[in-house]
Amino acid sequence: MKGCLLFLCLFSMSCWVDLTPTAGNKIFHFGACRVSMSMTEIRAGFTAIKANIQARDPIRSLSILSYPHSLHKVKSSDRCCITHHLFNFYVDKVFKHCKTEDSFVNRKISSIANSFLSMKRKLGQCHEQNQCMCGQESTEKFKQILANYEGLNVTSAAMKSLGELDILLDWMEKS
Repeated sequence: MKGCLLFLCLFSMSCWVDLTPTAGNKIFHFGACRVSMSMTEIRAGFTAIKANIQARDPIRSLSILSYPHSLHKVKSSDRCCITHHLFNFYVDKVFKHCKTEDSFVNRKISSIANSFLSMKRKLGQCHEQNQCMCGQESTEKFKQILANYEGLNVTSAAMKSLGELDILLDWMEKS
């Protein structure tokens, strides 16, 4: 009996530690998935390079993440799935093609990419445990984002997507 009680106590503590954000981290709820990340660190890195990245965007009339296929209209039940897709998208497509001649900018991009890679892994685990279900709406919105991205040259699309990172961050914080 004491062994079971000790196990239950240790298990409860480990779960609590996993869900307790470390300094500067915030817990995000995407459907059944709960993920801790340092939004302050990502925002600071992005703010430091935002003007530089957005100045490289030659096509201001097109948006990859915005209206009419706005993330802000995604149902709460689809947020986990679209977030999972978007972190995969940024890690697998965007950050790989965002290289500049400025080492400061490249270091900031790398730091943001590392944060996204960590989130991608955490959301992937949740997704694999079937806690993250993909509905028709999230699938369609993500297909449109991919179509917007693939309609441009790879480097331009990557820089535009990175320049729109604040749209994704704002959406995450509002969810």
